Amino acid sequence: QVQLIESRGGLVQTGDSLRLSCAASGRTFTAFAMGWFRQAPGKGREFVASLTWIDGRTYYGDSVKGRFTVSRDNAKDTLYLQMNALKPEDTAVYYCAARNGEATVYKGDYNYWGQGTQVTVSS
Repeated sequence: QVQLIESRGGLVQTGDSLRLSCAASGRTFTAFAMGWFRQAPGKGREFVASLTWIDGRTYYGDSVKGRFTVSRDNAKDTLYLQMNALKPEDTAVYYCAARNGEATVYKGDYNYWGQGTQVTVSS
């Protein structure tokens, strides 16, 4: 059973940067991908970024391209999300997710989810 533990988010101001991390444990398969999704109040869960572990291939949602960067630490089985130039519309609960297979942009493809962490960007 894969467990995903996310770092704490926080309250930042417009234009600030913040890095989230997600540590995976209990993984027994080698074909593996992790991603980030977010959910703002009253909205659906939106794709942010994802990464295929074996080759590092990444995908980004249109609203975060050029501002957010997803990366991994193989030794620690940890995924990171570096968020720069944050905007109030980035305010959401951010969820880490994992799946057996390649990275995709569809939340339905992910089997494992973290507990979520709140990121609030003030204007």
